[in-house]
Amino acid sequence: MKIDISRNLISFDFRIIAMEQDSTLLHDKLKEYFGFTSFKGNQEAVIRNLLSGRDTFVLMPTGGGKSLCYQLPALIMDGVAIIISPLIALMKNQVDAMRTFSTESGIAHFLNSSLNKTAINQVRQDVLDGKTKLLYFAPESLTKEDNVAFLRKIKISFYAIDEAHCISEWGHDFRPEYRRIRPIINDIGQAPLIALTATATPKVQMDIQKNLGMSDAAVFKSSFNRSNLFYEIRPKHNADHDIIRFIKQRPGKSGIIYCLSRKKVEELAELLMANGIKALAYHAGMDAQTRANNQDDFLMERVDVIVATIAFGMGIDKPDVRYVIHYDIPKSLEGYYQETGRAGRDGGEGHCLTFYSYKDIQKLEKFMQGKPLAEQEIGKLLLLETVSYAESSMCRRKTLLHYFGEEYGESNCGACDNCVNPKPKVNAQAEMKLALQTLEAIGDKFKVDHLAAVLIGKVTAQVKSYSHNKLSWFGKGAEHDAKFWGAVMRQALIMGLVDKSIENYGLLSINDKGLKYISSPMPVTITLDHNYEEQEEEEQIVSAQIGKGGAADEELFSMLKDLRKKVAKKHDLPPFVIFQDPSLEDMSIQYPITIEEMQNISGVGAGKAKKFGEEFVKLIKAYVEEKDIIRPQDMVVKGVANKSGNKIFIIQSIDRKMDFEDIARAKNLEFDEVLSEVEGIVNSGTKLDISYYINKYMDEDKAEDIYLYFKEDAESDSLDAAIEELGSDYTEEEIRLVRIKFLCEVGN
Repeated sequence: MKIDISRNLISFDFRIIAMEQDSTLLHDKLKEYFGFTSFKGNQEAVIRNLLSGRDTFVLMPTGGGKSLCYQLPALIMDGVAIIISPLIALMKNQVDAMRTFSTESGIAHFLNSSLNKTAINQVRQDVLDGKTKLLYFAPESLTKEDNVAFLRKIKISFYAIDEAHCISEWGHDFRPEYRRIRPIINDIGQAPLIALTATATPKVQMDIQKNLGMSDAAVFKSSFNRSNLFYEIRPKHNADHDIIRFIKQRPGKSGIIYCLSRKKVEELAELLMANGIKALAYHAGMDAQTRANNQDDFLMERVDVIVATIAFGMGIDKPDVRYVIHYDIPKSLEGYYQETGRAGRDGGEGHCLTFYSYKDIQKLEKFMQGKPLAEQEIGKLLLLETVSYAESSMCRRKTLLHYFGEEYGESNCGACDNCVNPKPKVNAQAEMKLALQTLEAIGDKFKVDHLAAVLIGKVTAQVKSYSHNKLSWFGKGAEHDAKFWGAVMRQALIMGLVDKSIENYGLLSINDKGLKYISSPMPVTITLDHNYEEQEEEEQIVSAQIGKGGAADEELFSMLKDLRKKVAKKHDLPPFVIFQDPSLEDMSIQYPITIEEMQNISGVGAGKAKKFGEEFVKLIKAYVEEKDIIRPQDMVVKGVANKSGNKIFIIQSIDRKMDFEDIARAKNLEFDEVLSEVEGIVNSGTKLDISYYINKYMDEDKAEDIYLYFKEDAESDSLDAAIEELGSDYTEEEIRLVRIKFLCEVGN
């Protein structure tokens, strides 16, 4: 049943001061208008402050209930509340939500570029008629002269600036038009101001308040700790495979995947769909209708996953997003916090998985080139914070909260990868003292990279210009690298021995507590940073070794070789014709238990799988059940269509009996490269008829000799063994061509 929250609001003779004193009455209004019986966190204190006519600054994490902080006062106070919001989708979502509580559709409106002239006139009439209590604007629309003139005619209860971090150049979503809000408000007319954000460092908070002229505002800061979220960083090696496995382990659960480029958004969405995952893409390059449809499909749970650029998420209120994946590392920790905050808004499970590679950081730095130097400097400093967070082995929650000016007292949060799988700690008492002494010596005009350079004895341009290479401290910490000293200074910041400047962001200074530590050092332990690049290299080496013959499951590999002999004997064929060794190795890694899965094994296409696969699948299935092997369902990631077109072109050309030399010229390939392509196609089980080419260019007797060798004498498909056995009268190309014909005729 809808409650008409608009009835009698204008004439509601209610004294604000009395309401401040009467908590029961305020709770009654909360129940009447929104159906809640109690406020969350700081909501009540925020609302009381605004009702009393004072400026209010609200820092509240996603899911903390920021919107209610201005919605309830707007319904109670006399006049219209002006809500400034950055996204059309966000405005529409909130206006729709407000209208669900009322029989009067005019209770909330927005004025932005999406409305035609008729709609704009209707909105203005509802405002003048006293039906509207909340009027939403984008900052661009607020500055239009006709809107300013209109707003001067009405009574404004207060101004609310939502997503206020957009004001700050140091915020993760800076919008220059937000900087013009204060002058416009002055032009329209004074009223109390409430600024709200889900993410702001002390630096950003100061910037917002200064720009809005609300330095004396009451500040209400809720804890940034989202205890239900699990934070995890993984090295970005084979991320597509990891993502598919991750999602398939959470069937039916909603998730968002963020990518930096539109191209990657589309590629990844296509890959997920090819692997049976209900996913859609979302980015600003798509037409508005498609974007809206895809967002609705996600909200209505017709799809499980949205792959998007960071534009997605601010305009939705889906409480049961169970995971947020960052395919690319975000540009700032504020962006990371805001985007991960879209998981688990209902207080339930929320897994925040991010893939990290330093190559991505380098890409982001390149993207900054061409921007104003001041903007580049800010961007690089924010990126350094992200790198520090990603590579640190310290509790992720502790690091994240400290970044937002909040201390986290627990030593182990139990809900991040670093706490669940901690790295060994090392004693760093002497190193901490040395770092603090060096910082005291160089002063408070430098960042952590400069301090590290002094400690390890690296002569940079800045070190030389300040003559810090002549200090007695220069090179005193050379037995450790810059990463180590970065970890030490992070610990110093967490312990409160060092301060980071807010005015000149990133500059470090030693404080009284740090000076006390130098005179009376105490034991301190640190965890060394992750080295994801080394880890990635190790994984690639292991991958390469497996690919060169090291079967993951030796017992199964041996059983598969025995089975291959039996099947070969039954068909009167050499064993290598059935399946080659690399295919058996792949089976012993992937454990295919259906013909469909067998088709995805290296060197096994649809033809071979159907012809020979049944017995192998049966053996593997029994082995998996007997050994109780937990196998990831998506061990084989289906790729999307090969867009190069080489293979399709070659198959079609051979069907048309085209000479191999002509195929090579058409695709700008060497003859040897064409042969390799054809061998790959045939080894995957595709049947080709190349007799026309062999008959045209090869002696019939030679071709027959080679064919009989592979059929009767060969123990493997080895080219070297064939050349040695057949002798110098036969060229390598001739042997390869006949081997292709043989495999097609007897194997495929």
